[in-house]
Amino acid sequence: MNESLAHKVYAQKLSLFKSKTEWFAFLAFLVLLFLLPRFCSDRVLTILTMIGISITSAHGLNLLTGYCGQVSLGHVGFMAVGGYVCGVLTAKLGLSFWIALPLGGIAAGVVGLIFGLPSLRIKGFYLIMSTIAAYFIIMWFILQLYHITGGPDGLAVPRPKIGKYVLSSKLSYFYLVAIIALISTIAAHNIARSKIGRAFMAIRDFDIAAEAMGINLWFYKLQAFFIGCVYAGIAGALLVHYYAFASVDQFPFMDSVWYLAMLIVGGMGNTWGAVIGAVVLKFLDELVIIVGPILSSLFPAVAAQFAASLSLIVRGLIIVIFLIFEPRGLLHGWEKLWTYIKRWPLFMG
Repeated sequence: MNESLAHKVYAQKLSLFKSKTEWFAFLAFLVLLFLLPRFCSDRVLTILTMIGISITSAHGLNLLTGYCGQVSLGHVGFMAVGGYVCGVLTAKLGLSFWIALPLGGIAAGVVGLIFGLPSLRIKGFYLIMSTIAAYFIIMWFILQLYHITGGPDGLAVPRPKIGKYVLSSKLSYFYLVAIIALISTIAAHNIARSKIGRAFMAIRDFDIAAEAMGINLWFYKLQAFFIGCVYAGIAGALLVHYYAFASVDQFPFMDSVWYLAMLIVGGMGNTWGAVIGAVVLKFLDELVIIVGPILSSLFPAVAAQFAASLSLIVRGLIIVIFLIFEPRGLLHGWEKLWTYIKRWPLFMG
């Protein structure tokens, strides 16, 4: 093998950027990320903001499911915990958003610990069902605590502020979400390459062998639930404060399925896979919004039903296609293509 194609040390394989070219590309991306939005419309800024929130939440699910193998379909429920805790602390107790945001994440992590306890005894389908139950229990509590949360009527929350400057514009809030998404991406990558991340992967691949090697399953499974739900709670808080309103309608159950779909499309068990999956599915939603009216005009007899279900149909098809043809996601497909390009002469027969 060409020496330039191999990593000389293990740390290089684990590094966030493996070459000067990747560092340059990252710096160029940062410049574009913080300059181009100044020339974008409010609609585009909204899309980019939702992508940033989705990336933050997807990292949490990726650490829990992609790395540790604990499949969760209640992820949006933990987003709701973080969103409502942060909203209540700022709206009713007058706490600063910058203090309430991490507290919302920690609260979601603690709730995640409680509902993560069944993972010590059950796995697979039964664990999935327990996380689904967690979502509906959380939603029930939010609706019942109407004196605190506003129940079905929701809760108005204040906009974040930096000193006296209120982040009321879509551009200013985008910058907030972008910075947190970047921090969450770097943190997720560092967790994955640490001792904790290696223990997660050992549990995912073969938990009995991991336990035989001395890995404490009880400790690391609960840690995975805590970390994953902290990410979800922060994302939920960002979502609530973007709308300046907290409502259970912002956290539908199907979003948990779509977050899992992001990992399937992007590449489960890889930090960049979560980013790619979130970006692709969010832009796919926008493409459906554009294409939907056009297709409805071509089929007027079923226009209403077609337009309403097109998003579900497309997302479902995407998930099935990736599970069949590229179960390891777009990132793996790109890595195969890039490896082929770099080693192209070696494949010439």
